[in-house]
Amino acid sequence: AQGSLLYLDALGAAFPRALSPRGTALLRWSPGCPRAPAGWALPSLYCTPGAVAALPSRAVVLRVQLLWALRQRALHVLEAGLAAELHDALATLRAEWPQLAQELALGRLRAQPGLPEGVRTQLQALLTPDAARAAELRTECARGFEGIVRRLWPQLEVVVVGSAQGTERLYCDALRQADCQGLPFYCPFYQVAGALLGVNLWPEEPVPQFLLCPDWAFCEFLPCPAEEEPRTMLLDELWEGREYGLVVTAQPGEYRCRTGEVLRVTGFHKQCPVVEPVRRESQELSVRGESIPEEQFYQSLCRTLGMWPGARLVDYVCVESNLLGDSSGPCAPHYEVFVELQGLRDLSEGQRYKLDQCLQEDFPVYKSFRFKGSIGPLHLHLVGSGAFARLREALGSPMPMPRVLREERLLRLIQGSVIS
Repeated sequence: AQGSLLYLDALGAAFPRALSPRGTALLRWSPGCPRAPAGWALPSLYCTPGAVAALPSRAVVLRVQLLWALRQRALHVLEAGLAAELHDALATLRAEWPQLAQELALGRLRAQPGLPEGVRTQLQALLTPDAARAAELRTECARGFEGIVRRLWPQLEVVVVGSAQGTERLYCDALRQADCQGLPFYCPFYQVAGALLGVNLWPEEPVPQFLLCPDWAFCEFLPCPAEEEPRTMLLDELWEGREYGLVVTAQPGEYRCRTGEVLRVTGFHKQCPVVEPVRRESQELSVRGESIPEEQFYQSLCRTLGMWPGARLVDYVCVESNLLGDSSGPCAPHYEVFVELQGLRDLSEGQRYKLDQCLQEDFPVYKSFRFKGSIGPLHLHLVGSGAFARLREALGSPMPMPRVLREERLLRLIQGSVIS
């Protein structure tokens, strides 16, 4: 409750109209977890139906929530549990806007797999025909989708996302560059290992920073890089500008764990540290002990994209070849990378090899192993449109999708979407 109130206070101070009744649309999938319509403290803020969020089909939930958001032209806040959920909802808009416009015009929610008839009937009773809004939707979508969010909701002030770090950064970047041009993104909370640790009191800052609240969970910190005989430090022992590994005891006496999160202290607010998440140590590629962090691999991939004219990265995952077993071939252990691109249908062998070259330039240890032959050349695969949306559905969890795959069932699913 304290976190929700701090969030609402910060949001209202930065964007005064953001707390208008029914001025927020919520795009959030919470399978098997019935809850109030609101993601936070005040259900009256939301114009989207809450009961649908607990349905087992992620795609159906996001589509129904999108339809309700489209009904409300005077939105001030667009809120998503994850940036990936907003990304996938807007992908549905791109693919199905004629059908969505027809449902708005007729006030009729069509039957679809994954939407029980009883729930559809309840939702249908809340719909009324709106031909004018349907015509506006058709007009704006026919113009294209660059900046579509502000064109559909001209009073929109801010996009609120549950996470903007790690794997979610890719979706935030893509949304800022295309659909959500000109809108600020606000990530209000910092949660790790099931515990709420901090709140972002600065909604207008482009890089999320979180005030660690001392009575929400018991936090300890390990200096980075690791010392020979590490000693955990407490909140009042941290230094500005330094990085620390996070150790959390969510509730006293229950459990104590190293989260794998690395934080940088950016300052202090009333003697409490303000931190910025830097990386997640558990998300690393390592076939020979070279340990390439997810964040740095992503930077190398973005640099490679600049060498593929016209290409825009939609999504990607990496996997170590040992997970493939014999199907990876007789070559030395290597990285398998699966990417979904827009604007480019295929890549030559030379273009594919650019990513391996960038990794060698960015990571001397990787270059050394490649030179010795103990790590084989990276294999890059293109997957079809929508492959990663289906992968997120298959995960069956509202948590962020891992960027380094460790589960064979998920790997087999993405392999089935390879086009070249």
